[in-house]
Amino acid sequence: MTFTARAVTVMLGVLAPCAVAQANSTSSDRISLTGNGSTLTGTDGGEGGSIGWLHNFNPDAILTVGAEHQRIGDAHWSFGSLTGAISSELGNGRYTFSGEVHEGSGRNGLRPLKYEIEALQVTGTYFHRLSAQLEVQRIDVDTLHGNLPKITIGYLWSQHWLTSFSRSDSAGGNLGTQLDSLRIDRYGKHVNLLLGGSYGRASLIIIDGFNFVAPGHILREGYIGASKLFARRTEINLTGDYQNLSGSKRATLTLSFMFHLGSLGAPH
Repeated sequence: MTFTARAVTVMLGVLAPCAVAQANSTSSDRISLTGNGSTLTGTDGGEGGSIGWLHNFNPDAILTVGAEHQRIGDAHWSFGSLTGAISSELGNGRYTFSGEVHEGSGRNGLRPLKYEIEALQVTGTYFHRLSAQLEVQRIDVDTLHGNLPKITIGYLWSQHWLTSFSRSDSAGGNLGTQLDSLRIDRYGKHVNLLLGGSYGRASLIIIDGFNFVAPGHILREGYIGASKLFARRTEINLTGDYQNLSGSKRATLTLSFMFHLGSLGAPH
């Protein structure tokens, strides 16, 4: 999993528990560094990396600016990212409105490719436990284009357990995607863990950011990860991801660091 999110793949896992926690935090700046290596059937694999700056203007507003480069087989692409989110309480719920833009280019062998993905999300968190997110992505990468709506439902069973389920269904274009995903997060005293998987029809653009095969292939995906915070200033995340897209198999290992800059507020 790369910086853009799949801040972008797993956004509810961040927004649901943090919608409450951010209300008690102070403004801060963080630097994110991510590196990953991959194997892919029929190729020599690939690697990539990203850097990002995250700034909390206040407990309810955050802005992220980043850059990323990826290579897999004989394809490579680079892009810049801009992500923002604003939260507000209304009645018994907290609502988060967020958006992201990823723009860049690269090459698929000898052929140039463009990379453009934009997304808007609305997340409602109710009674500090139940979360519902609606996301719409517009994708225009290489030869694939279209819209990808997704709905995610999450429930925080306790301070330690969060489960979420999402459904993605492409609309228009030639994405040919219909995907169900399940994720479980365990928040521990020393280490946070996550476990998840997806099944359905997908294009490589959905899981890798580019397209080499016809859309509509069967995807089976599983991933596991762990994160740990050191001295309330540096967070380390390690994630392993395995994907089987109709016999084309990819395994990715991602290591990321999040550094807090400046002074931190008092513990809470």
